[in-house]
This record gives sequence, C-alpha cells and structure tokens, in this order.
Amino acid sequence: MRYDDLLKSRRIRRERVSKAEIERALARARRDLKTAGKIIADSPDWGFAVAYNPALQAARAYMFDQGYRPASAQDHKNTFQFMEVAMGPEKEALIAYFDRMRNKRNRAIYDVAGEITETEARNLLEKATEFVELIRTRLGHRRGRPPGLKGAPPGAGAGVIRVGPHRPIGRLRGDA
Repeated sequence: MRYDDLLKSRRIRRERVSKAEIERALARARRDLKTAGKIIADSPDWGFAVAYNPALQAARAYMFDQGYRPASAQDHKNTFQFMEVAMGPEKEALIAYFDRMRNKRNRAIYDVAGEITETEARNLLEKATEFVELIRTRLGHRRGRPPGLKGAPPGAGAGVIRVGPHRPIGRLRGDA
C-alpha cells in the first residue's frame, strides 16, 4: 500500500497541521505513559487501554508532521495503516503489533473485561515507550533539532508547515 492508495480510499486526507497540535499529541503520549505506569497493577485492562494511547498519539503526531490526518470513522486503524507506509518494512512488525493491540484494546473496553493480564499491559507500555521515543527522535531530526527542544529549526520561517524534509506547504494563520 502507498500514500496514494490511502488517499484514494479516503482513509487519510492531506491537511496542514500546526506545530502546536503536533506538540499536543506528543504531550498526551508522554502524559499517558506516566498514567499507565501508575494504574496497570490495580487495573490491567484500563492500564492496557491507557498504555495503547501513547503509541496512537505518537503515530498521529508523525502523521500530522507529514501533512496528513486520518479521514474516516476508523481513525485508529487508518492511523496505523498510514504508519505501515510511513515507517516502511524496517518497522512493519512493530506497527503490526500496535494494530493487534488496537483490536485487543477494543475488546477489553467494549466487550470482555478482565482478559488483559498485568504482564500484557506492561509489555504494551514498554513497546509504547520505545515507540514514542522513536517518533520524538524522528520528528526532532526532521526539524533539524534535538528531540524535545521547542522552536523552529535554524533558518526556518516561523509558522511554516513542512511536508517532508524540505517542502513548505503553507503558513499558519496570523503569520506575516
């Protein structure tokens, strides 16, 4: 599958996304990593659900940075389908893992409580932590700055939205 296939099937759409929205998605990922770690022992099902969210939010941040957004009712599924294409064969197994956990999370929340073990939840939290760091690193390198630093890369105009490493696609509203 390619980006064009996802666009044609209306699973994703092109959209300019602000740096602030990308940062909010990453902030939610970091927050939920902490929260999941606190609740897994008491509630493995809910801890699992919360541990899944950082992977989703990091994937969304990466998707937003690329100039795309999920476009249909199946946002989670479409986000991970996008990530399969975006991350390539090198990370195919990791993205497939998160997609399986997406299905398991849905069952745990909507169908059968009590089927998630603490070990499963902790494993998901560990993989989600690694994935969030991977995405933060990739986004940091794409912007020409170390991960976690705020602000535009050297020489970039404030508010410029970039798709790919070198192509500005527009400016945020209110920028001169």
